[in-house]
Amino acid sequence: MLLELRAAFPDDAQVTLETAYVHDSLGYEEDAVRHYEAALAGELGDDERRGALLGLGSTFRALGRDTDSDRTLREGIERYPDDNALRAFHALTSYSLGRHADAVRSLVEVLLETTADERVTRYRRALLAYADDLDRSWLR
Repeated sequence: MLLELRAAFPDDAQVTLETAYVHDSLGYEEDAVRHYEAALAGELGDDERRGALLGLGSTFRALGRDTDSDRTLREGIERYPDDNALRAFHALTSYSLGRHADAVRSLVEVLLETTADERVTRYRRALLAYADDLDRSWLR
């Protein structure tokens, strides 16, 4: 039905984005990519554009297209620096690209910016110090 709607309304970015989401959720990631890209080329509100960038970046990673995932998620983060979901998904891509320290650092930062758990936040300074230099040992 969505493909019929896409054919009837080829310039409707919202229909295109919904088509991408459904393809993605049904396991048709390869097909979802073209719908995400078409949606992003159209007129989307900020919430929809955030979702499209996250969906496309995540789908690229699922397809093993890590460089494309990195580029897409970075674009999202540059446009929406406060979006912790984009940052978390980008951390996964960083891991896939072999940038393990960047991945852990990003996840620790997202955790500390979003949690209210006092058992975590009381160690904020230490966690940030460790995340900033994961390979350092404090032993003398």
